[in-house]
Amino acid sequence: MPYTVEFLKTAVEELEGLPTNAQRQIVKKIDGLKNDPKPAGVIQLKSPEKFLRLRVGDHRVIYLVEGKQLVILVVKRGDRKDVYGGKRGKSNPTMCVRRR
Repeated sequence: MPYTVEFLKTAVEELEGLPTNAQRQIVKKIDGLKNDPKPAGVIQLKSPEKFLRLRVGDHRVIYLVEGKQLVILVVKRGDRKDVYGGKRGKSNPTMCVRRR
């Protein structure tokens, strides 16, 4: 049974702000996560929350797997310090605040 996908409101806003071709690429990759939430290339970030990171070109999709649900937290383009919120390899614990 495939996983369901939930986007936080902020992730939807970030996705909608991207160019159409980038939106299509990201949505296609996220759809692929429904059958395999941890495919090759996905990295678990160093955080107690077990955030996962999917790269799509220059964009980063940060998400969690909760049971049979994928929760998309962040969709950003940019330097890793801007996406992850600070020190190299460290995730930003404020990303887990949910605004649905």
